[in-house]
Amino acid sequence: MECRKEKNVELCACSYEPCAKKGLCCECLQYHLKSRQLPGCCFPKDAERTYDRSFEHFARLVQEKRI
Repeated sequence: MECRKEKNVELCACSYEPCAKKGLCCECLQYHLKSRQLPGCCFPKDAERTYDRSFEHFARLVQEKRI
């Protein structure tokens, strides 16, 4: 499978600028899942900027109907 990094970067919602995984969605997902987290693209913009990418934070946002 061909990597679509250039196209993925255009849609990437991650606000962490020095991130080496921007546009490399498969690497980003693997990295975050190892830490019981989700990538920033799973969160609304204001929630993503907190850098709390935990499953628990995601679940709270779902309960609050923000996702």
